[in-house]
Parts: sequence; C-alpha cells; structure tokens
Amino acid sequence: MKNYRKPFTYLVIIFSSFLCALTYTIFVFPNKFAPAGLNGLCTLFQYVTGWNMGYLSLLLNLPLAIAVYLKVSKTLSVRALTYVAFFSLFLVVLEQADLSAFQYSTETGTSTIMGPLVGGILIGAVISMLLRAGAYSGGTEYIASLIHKKRPEFNFFWVSFILNCVVAVLSFFVYDYKIEPVLMSILYSFASSSVMDKLNRAGRSAVRFEIVTKHPEELSQAIIETLHHSATLIPGEGIYKGEPVSVLICVVNKNQVPLLSNIIRQIPQTFAVSDLVSDVIGNFKRVDTRGKQEVPFLDPGEGTGI
Repeated sequence: MKNYRKPFTYLVIIFSSFLCALTYTIFVFPNKFAPAGLNGLCTLFQYVTGWNMGYLSLLLNLPLAIAVYLKVSKTLSVRALTYVAFFSLFLVVLEQADLSAFQYSTETGTSTIMGPLVGGILIGAVISMLLRAGAYSGGTEYIASLIHKKRPEFNFFWVSFILNCVVAVLSFFVYDYKIEPVLMSILYSFASSSVMDKLNRAGRSAVRFEIVTKHPEELSQAIIETLHHSATLIPGEGIYKGEPVSVLICVVNKNQVPLLSNIIRQIPQTFAVSDLVSDVIGNFKRVDTRGKQEVPFLDPGEGTGI
C-alpha cells in the first residue's frame, strides 16, 4: 500500500490542478474578475494583453520554487511546482477547447455573483485537497514559506492581505472603472478561504471527553474493546465527600460520540463533560473500528510543514 502512496499523491496534485484550471475557465474568466493572490495579478495580465495567464503563472513561480527548493523544502518545492506546471498546461489546453456551453456568465449582470461564489467554493475545496496531498498552490504560499524560514515569528497574513487589496484595487482600473469586479474579487476570496478552512478543520476536529468515574477499570476496558481507543487516567478526589475518583480524558472522532456516550450511561457512578476541539496534534497511530492501524492514502511528504 505504501508503495503507491507517493504516485497516488502526485495524481491527486495533478487532478487538483486540472479542477482549478477548469474552474478558472468556466467561472472566473467569463465573469471578468480577478481572484486573490498571485493568480489574480496573472488574470489581470491576461485580460489586458490577451496572453494566457498560464505562461506568466509558471514564469513567476519558477524562481520562487527554486528558492524554496534551496532554502526551505525540496519536497514542498517539487510538489507545488508540479501543481503550478500542470495548472498552467491545463489553462493553455482548455483555452483551445470550446467550453462555451459550460461557462457561466450573464450579459445583464444580474447573476454575476454566482460566478465568484461558485468559483470560490470550488477553489477552496481544491486547495483543501491539495493541502492533504502535502502541497501548496505556489505563488503567495512560496513567499510565505520563504519568509517563515527566515522569520518564523512574522505574521504573513498582512502580506497576503495587502496583495489581495492590490488585486482588488487594480481590478477597478483594469475592468473599465467598475466597482463590481472589485466586489466579485472580495466575494471570491471570502468563499474560497471559508470553504478551505472549513474542510481542513473537518478532517482534524474531534470531541474531548472528561469522564469522572469510580469504576476506571470497567470503563477503560469498555473503551478499548468497543472503540479500539485509549485514554489518559488521572487520579482525583471528590470535593464534597473527599472520596477518591478517577478522571479519564479521551479524544474521539465525532462518529464515535454515540458509542462512548452509551458506554458512560451503562457504568454506575460515572458522568462526563464533552467539548469540541478544532484540532488534534500528535505522533500517534490511528486505528479503525476493527482495531487495525489506518494507513493514509496520501503521502504527507517530509519537510513540507503541512
């Protein structure tokens, strides 16, 4: 299984680049607005000159990829450049294809909001899939990794924010002095970042249980046998009577919550509080419902920091 992880990971990266190029062709270019980041500047360049933005995107990302390769991470550089190269290639190929039947645009402008909204949602999903493959989409992510290498404490948010503002402001002048392309660019950025953040958190969120019990052995055994899960046992003391109790801390997936709740109900002198956690970080083995270790389909890559 592990022998196929790396090739499959690159297939996911290439497929992501195709979906992104297709989204640009169907939803971005026909509606005449610029997305965020470096690709936004490339989109403005294409609108002004008529040259396919794929060429400029590859040209701008190549020196950044070399710098990241030498100073940050070889794996990150190669994977991101793979995405950029195929994204540029697919943009050039799709330009020759007749996709007018699928392109979304309106002459009246009454529904132009749907272009950046749907496009942003799709791009957010694609970038989320790309991150799971241990890769970036190049551009500002390359710049961020280079800055973080030299100054880890630096907040790159403001650099990205300024670049997005520049794209939005330039959109006003490039697209015939209209405010609508600016608003569409903002809507696209909001939709893509919201979806990407939501999908990334969905895979890492979990539920933390703090269980107070007088039967720690019975509870622990039930958790191990039913959930194939472990927990952390902490000795405690009840404040009211001063009697010894045990506190088990257990973090489970959302789909395991009903099973754990049912276990707690069946054991006397046991109660629990639970809360949602946005992320679980650590070097531990994941097991499935059969107690076997899960092997991820994608190769995270060494040194990517993703």
